Amino acid sequence: MDMMETFRQTYLEESFEGLDTMESGLLNLPPGIPDNEKINEIFRAAHSIKGGSGTFGFSEIAGFTHVLETLLDEMRDGSREVTQESVDAMLAAVDVLRDMLTKLQDHEEIDHERASEVQSWLEKILSGGEVPSHENAEEVPVEEKNEETEVVTDSIWTIELRPEKELLQTGNEPLRILRELESLGEIDVQPDLSAIPAATEFNPEQLYINWTIKLKGADIKEEDVREVFEWIDGDGAEIIITPPSVIEAASTSEATIVEEVVAVEEVPEPTEVPKAETPTATTKPVARPAAGSKAKAAADKAPKQEGSIRVDLSKIDQLVNLVGELVITQSMLSQFGEQAEQAAEGQNSSMEWVDKLKEGLTHLERHTRELQESVMNIRMLPVSFAFNRMPRIVHDVSQKLGKKIDLVMEGEGTELDKTMLEQLTDPLVHIVRNSIDHGVEMPDVRASKGKPETGTVRMAAFHQGGNILIQITDDGAGINHEVIERKAIEKGVIEEDHNLSQQDIIDLIFHPGFSTAEVVSDISGRGVGMDVVRRNIRSLGGSVDVKTTLGEGSVFTIRLPLTLAILDGQLCSVGSQTYVFPLVSIIESIQVDKALIKGIAGETELYKLRDSYIPVIRLHKKMGVNDAQEDLEKGLLVVVEDAGHRAGIFVDDLLGQQQVVIKSLESNFMKIGGIAGATILGDGTVSLILDITETVSSNKNGGSHLSAA
Repeated sequence: MDMMETFRQTYLEESFEGLDTMESGLLNLPPGIPDNEKINEIFRAAHSIKGGSGTFGFSEIAGFTHVLETLLDEMRDGSREVTQESVDAMLAAVDVLRDMLTKLQDHEEIDHERASEVQSWLEKILSGGEVPSHENAEEVPVEEKNEETEVVTDSIWTIELRPEKELLQTGNEPLRILRELESLGEIDVQPDLSAIPAATEFNPEQLYINWTIKLKGADIKEEDVREVFEWIDGDGAEIIITPPSVIEAASTSEATIVEEVVAVEEVPEPTEVPKAETPTATTKPVARPAAGSKAKAAADKAPKQEGSIRVDLSKIDQLVNLVGELVITQSMLSQFGEQAEQAAEGQNSSMEWVDKLKEGLTHLERHTRELQESVMNIRMLPVSFAFNRMPRIVHDVSQKLGKKIDLVMEGEGTELDKTMLEQLTDPLVHIVRNSIDHGVEMPDVRASKGKPETGTVRMAAFHQGGNILIQITDDGAGINHEVIERKAIEKGVIEEDHNLSQQDIIDLIFHPGFSTAEVVSDISGRGVGMDVVRRNIRSLGGSVDVKTTLGEGSVFTIRLPLTLAILDGQLCSVGSQTYVFPLVSIIESIQVDKALIKGIAGETELYKLRDSYIPVIRLHKKMGVNDAQEDLEKGLLVVVEDAGHRAGIFVDDLLGQQQVVIKSLESNFMKIGGIAGATILGDGTVSLILDITETVSSNKNGGSHLSAA
């Protein structure tokens, strides 16, 4: 990737962060007199996006953002109050900008139609509700238009740019500055080349050109012009800005005026006299390639950008220190190699260098583990990256349903692996939307039950053991298991004479295609969502379950490992094979007493573990291992738990505990049921890692709820 592409990617990433800031600020912006601090924060984010867009030639971004910036500026100076309509329009503008930036990042064509619709909405609010239309413009013939009005509307600014010779060495590029200036209106640039020296004295790292720029446009403010040069003004360049006057404006030739008026009349879509903030306001026709071919050519040229991550400097310092320790240890081990040669020649005591070698290997083991933890820590990000999307979801869904929702978020600083965070967002969106739609009642219904009209959806993240738990709680109506049971029977999901427990019936909400909604809407009712949630969470090595109390609400609990790359595992032998059990899933290991074994239907085996029976899973049968131990008393039961369900997995023996690096079996070979991945052991052999969730769920109805009375 070249340097310019790197800068482009950095701008896009910072712009996405700015959009998150804008969205969060707008959602917390109450109607009425603007909160100066919040408005300024939103304005700064919009201004940064607009400023950077000019640098990279993103004129569509600059033009669109300028309209949004104008609306925010009027709120900043107190001339406009905040209304719900303006907040909704600006939120829609954030969505458009996010879509624009995503398309630019992927080198795809921007959706100009949607951008035009939202820009018209913003302009309507700015104009007080009147939208200028092309039809209105046609009512006035060209020859009858007031030329004086046209002259005053389009004013001309004169800017003299006299940069220091060292300007290029500071990372500033005059061409990009001119592009940003062009986002304000039409520019005419006249270079002054008189200071260019002879070839023998020419320094390619210095700048010898001055420019005189004529900027033409409507309603251009001096502060907007100066902001273009704020990085170099007074420190790298001399900037002289001459505001327009009525005399200067009147000097515009009549031919130019007529040309502009005709250009306005020939625009095919509804428009008004072009404003300075619209980049298309120019009298010169510009030849452009077809949108489709341009997008395709760009896509063929540049690959899709990979994601990046911002890392705290202290984490980098720790990493550097550990690498230094490893270098020292490596130097020690190199010396031991020399001492080994001397010992072989009888010049040194072999026991002395062997002891030092063991000490060096101990240091190496410790530093390697610390380095591993440090590198993994770099990938950790706070769950706020996933949580921050929820306020917008709650805002939009609650408005659409006519409900009042208060969103409370706790533990946003809890850290999780970046890859897991990216895949966690969609499940969280499904659960939150489900809680609002199915859980929280309408305000009048809540009032009739003695509840506050405003419902509460609470999201919390915290550590528990070696896992991260994320809980989504609502104080709504809860889940009626009788309704689910009736629907499940109607749809043929279960039989009428089933023996499922109440909790098992509630878990049917995760069944593919199952929904209790009476009416299909764009929010719910198609039975797509909760099954995807469970499938996606399981693909991350986690689990999701729900607890509910009728009339009081529901709690969805997502349990995830800290990372997808490293696993603390228990090695177990099954015949000639070695399997890895995730250590966090193991409750205990026990020797089998045959007197406590109970068979059901000649196939299912249950083991009485204190006060309950747990199903026995013979791993060698599931995995097709022929040389494994089959006598239960000569092996061990590894008791594991997943989502409240326990099972005993029968193995030959326990081999020891070890951290393993997880390799995807699906991407390197194929998906195998009951297997979460593979790893390479110290002796070079491949060992399969068990998917405890899938293994237990396939047996959880085999008697785990029986009492052992």
